[in-house]
Amino acid sequence: MFCLILGASCVINKKAKTSESAFVNKVYPLLDTENSRWFFFSSASRPFGMVNLSPDTETNGAWGSGYRYNTDTVKGFSHVHAWQLAGPSIMPIDPTLINADRLFQNYYSDFSHQTETISPGYHQLFLKRYQIQTELTSTKRVGFHRYTFGENIALLFNLNGQLGPSFMSDGVLKKSGKADFITGQVTNKPTFRRPKPCTIYFAVKFNRPVEKIVRDSITGNYLVCFRNVKSKSLLVKLAISYTSVTNAEINMKEELPGWNFDRVVKDSKSEWNGLLSRIEVEGGTTEQQQRFYTDLWHALQGRRIISDVNGAYPDNTGDEFRIGQLPLNDNGKPLFNHYNSDSFWGAQWTINTLWGLVYPDVMEEFVHSLMQYYKDGGLIPRGPSGGNYTYVMTGASSNPFIISAIQKGIIKNDLDNIYQALKKNQMPGGIMDKVGYEHNTSVGGGLSYYIANGYVPYPLSDISYGAHQDGASQTLEYAYQDWALAQLALKLNKKVDARYFLNRSLNYKNVYDTISGWMRPKNIHGKWKADFDPYLIENGFIEANGAQNTWYVPHDIEGLSQLMGGNEAASLKLNQAFTESEKLGFTAGSSHEREKHPEFSRIPINYGNQPSIQTAFIFNYLSNPWLTQYWSRKVVENVYEGVGTQRGYSGDEDQGLMSSLSVLMKMGLFSMKGGCSLEPQLEIGSPIFDKIRIHLCRDYYKGKTFTIVAKNNSGKNCFVQSASLNGEEVRFYSIPQHKFTDGGVLVLQMDSVLNKNWGFKK
Repeated sequence: MFCLILGASCVINKKAKTSESAFVNKVYPLLDTENSRWFFFSSASRPFGMVNLSPDTETNGAWGSGYRYNTDTVKGFSHVHAWQLAGPSIMPIDPTLINADRLFQNYYSDFSHQTETISPGYHQLFLKRYQIQTELTSTKRVGFHRYTFGENIALLFNLNGQLGPSFMSDGVLKKSGKADFITGQVTNKPTFRRPKPCTIYFAVKFNRPVEKIVRDSITGNYLVCFRNVKSKSLLVKLAISYTSVTNAEINMKEELPGWNFDRVVKDSKSEWNGLLSRIEVEGGTTEQQQRFYTDLWHALQGRRIISDVNGAYPDNTGDEFRIGQLPLNDNGKPLFNHYNSDSFWGAQWTINTLWGLVYPDVMEEFVHSLMQYYKDGGLIPRGPSGGNYTYVMTGASSNPFIISAIQKGIIKNDLDNIYQALKKNQMPGGIMDKVGYEHNTSVGGGLSYYIANGYVPYPLSDISYGAHQDGASQTLEYAYQDWALAQLALKLNKKVDARYFLNRSLNYKNVYDTISGWMRPKNIHGKWKADFDPYLIENGFIEANGAQNTWYVPHDIEGLSQLMGGNEAASLKLNQAFTESEKLGFTAGSSHEREKHPEFSRIPINYGNQPSIQTAFIFNYLSNPWLTQYWSRKVVENVYEGVGTQRGYSGDEDQGLMSSLSVLMKMGLFSMKGGCSLEPQLEIGSPIFDKIRIHLCRDYYKGKTFTIVAKNNSGKNCFVQSASLNGEEVRFYSIPQHKFTDGGVLVLQMDSVLNKNWGFKK
């Protein structure tokens, strides 16, 4: 069935309805904001909202921009903070305090965090220079501002120039036939990653008449002045659309017809509360619960809606831009929303599992959106922006996401057509043919060589076709994705395809060097890379080194173990890697830009980026589940604990990926194979809370709740002694997902002493 996001029957926690802010108040929005990138920070936004309204303290570039905590100057309030996209920026000013000839250049204002208030759906700060209190909130597609001021106020509309990842151009602001209403548009010029321009249209309504609009001849930006400026506050509603001004107006009419600012703030918090309350935790410290719900909050944003309330959306996949139309239900409402997002690279260990268990309604929407791109442009994207392909990262990273949704029963219809789309992605002419940001050719992916010779060489050629042309990593990624597709082929009784892709899934063995004991790049002639250093970053590996990427065989840990000499030898090697990595806190530095620094880049396990985030759970497969319990706890304690502005994800949060991992590890759950098995499994780690109650979505699953109880749990008591599911003894670390979604109680008896007799098959 189709289900609009946040369908009523999926928000079922009665406690959330009676305690509107219980979960929202545990979110710490400032986490890691000293290291923010353009789309990381969120405040006055709804889940996956088209509008992502928040202050900008830095505006130059995709990295180091947006809301950066250590910069105490506001440069504007932008409505779009998305993957490769920015949107209309407004700055309230008192024009009497600025020299007229510098008004469009010298308008920034300082502010203090001491007088700032932030919570999901709301942001308030005080612009000292102008003595203006600013308050922000939003609906899905409409930003809502409330400015309280003294004598004078005007609004600067910054519609041209650099704004985050994009250079904004052709910005236009127009009066309409109504004194309190204006419209406009602004175009994001193409970037290296997003090859086509993307226009954002907007409609703006004020609670007072506009006196005049002044355009600056140098910057092309606008100043909006008002009559009757001495009243107490200025209210501004700005609706956006990627299709037309008319649809922006419709978005405003449908989502925000009134002027009750406080009501919208309350509604926003209620919506967030409904999602966050699907998981209730008990035990742990106050700070641990605060960090948990902050992580969960991050797992539900970043990836942004681009379709209008009527289902119109931008389709930039063809030679010419067109306005597409999503399918409608009997009431004329869209069956799903359409999305922009960063890559699904690493989703198999993160949102595949979290969304697939707790938010199947969200997962279903994203699958339908990905398939809409296929219907329009002929390929399932791995990270679309502006309604177009970006070819971000490598492989067919969104394929396992879709396969996982099918295997879990979230997607039930049109499976043969979906399978053909997935298969196309992994064959010549598909997206696997393209390396990162390879817009005009289909060579850098090395897929033809992979099919013919069983690996992607490094280097593939002297020509750079795009980014991440690192053959060893590509080989490992393709092999896993081949295995995942083979599982769907088996489900659909496509036996010939299943055998073909299963054979391809063994290609990882072709880049394992039994002499050195590492995954190692081969050149086009089949020769191992000379002078190979397994700890040298991006030496044939994508955002990783060889030591980290060696463990990227989630579909065949048994086969990898055999190459290493058996479970005992593999466990020893991996345990040594964790012991060494602990000295650096399990991350290659505390921010993404430090990842390549020699002091950090040689770490053998890096939980600050996706390539090795599965490693703690590999011990389960090596008959050493107690090491999974021990090291997964250690990683949580070092990487995903604490709340503060200076750290949080020690790298790149990547639109819900790393935060989802944090949530799962704290719940003591994981899925090595990304939920793509014929019967998806959830694997047990070491939960940090005494009780975790998951409110299941009844539109998708039989059960009402699933509860994990960790008895005798503490910081030291990280080892599972015994387990039972609904009163029956559990002796193995892995449990079919359907036993979770059917509802019930999993009881784990914890202790400080490891139990080598639990968790594996003897």
